[in-house]
Amino acid sequence: MVGMADEFDVIGFGAINLDKIYMVDKIPGKDEEGFVLSVEFHPGGSAANTIVGLSRLGLKASYIGKVGSDSDGDFLLKDFINEGVDTKTIIRAEGRSGTAMIFVDRDGNRAILVDPGVNDTIRYEEIDVDYVSRFRLMHLTSFICKNGEDSFISQKKLVNELDIQVSFDPGMIYVERGMGDLKDILKNTTVFLPNRREIELLTGMDYITSAHELVTMGVDVVVIKLGEEGCYIFDGKKEYTVPAYSVEAVDSTGAGDAFNAGFLYGYLKGKSLEECGKLGNLVAAMNIKKVGARAGLPKEDELKEFGEV
Repeated sequence: MVGMADEFDVIGFGAINLDKIYMVDKIPGKDEEGFVLSVEFHPGGSAANTIVGLSRLGLKASYIGKVGSDSDGDFLLKDFINEGVDTKTIIRAEGRSGTAMIFVDRDGNRAILVDPGVNDTIRYEEIDVDYVSRFRLMHLTSFICKNGEDSFISQKKLVNELDIQVSFDPGMIYVERGMGDLKDILKNTTVFLPNRREIELLTGMDYITSAHELVTMGVDVVVIKLGEEGCYIFDGKKEYTVPAYSVEAVDSTGAGDAFNAGFLYGYLKGKSLEECGKLGNLVAAMNIKKVGARAGLPKEDELKEFGEV
């Protein structure tokens, strides 16, 4: 459990899922069949993965989320505690915890089906807002909102009412809601972290033009994940394209979340945006060499071996 106010670094707000990872011969298309090679269970959820990554890198991290009253909820809470993540603002509720069925082929490509469970039901009144306000940065990711809008509404309200830096990775789920639904978050976003496909779909423009447009809307820094090409960064004054590290991918699950952890680690440590991009690329590269969204997330000492810390 974190202690004094000046020790607080980053708090996540997003879904908490149990990832059921199926290694398959191929990811079937419509009316196609494939077969399962192996199955593994891992804790997951986009913001949760990033927060665990930041905790492993030595930052004081906490989380806003909800898990069910089932054994999956026990497993997910225990994992946060084992990772050194403060669980004060994780809510326990009747019902089933969120799960994600992830299908990964031999080339590391993936497809995901999500059962949100209780994830969508976080009401603003359930959140300790005073506690959240003590953090330097809040990292947001998407909710499915299959079972209601409570969690999305709570995110928007927190962003608008708190004087806190915000990082935001919308994922395709929020991008498909459209710009109108996201404006209240974007105008208060410090670091926006979409991938290329997401930002181009959101704005209807190429990713570079999109980055410039979002800065005019109030985003301080736009960071676009370009996969094997690395990342593109724009802060309204300078732009950077930072190349990726070349590694053999075993499983791309959580690559974007790992990038976020590396970038935000650098950002909270006061590093330049270009250095933050290198750290994001490095943590992502380390993570995709192992199966699961968190298995390859490094400790701070491991980053030092690359001379990037």
